[in-house]
Amino acid sequence: MFEYINSKPEAESGLRNWQRILNGSNWNVPSDILKSINTADIIGGGTNRVVFNIGGNKFRCICTYSFGKAFVHLFINWIGTHSEYDKLCADKLQYTISIY
Repeated sequence: MFEYINSKPEAESGLRNWQRILNGSNWNVPSDILKSINTADIIGGGTNRVVFNIGGNKFRCICTYSFGKAFVHLFINWIGTHSEYDKLCADKLQYTISIY
């Protein structure tokens, strides 16, 4: 995330706000993600991935989630602009991309 902020400083405010929301969240199942961040989208297809809209939907973040006994682990797979995300969707890469 910090690498992306260094390359796109205009994303910093939105990413930091998203991080604050994550730090205050307690998720046990995927639907809990949607309850606390209603603009998130579960990708599905057995991928255990969620897409977060960040900074007023200017940026998108694809994460893989894994639920443990006490908390959920989120792994950032990709961060980019909304238009860059649209290109990933056109090629169905949102299911497989893993840059971070």
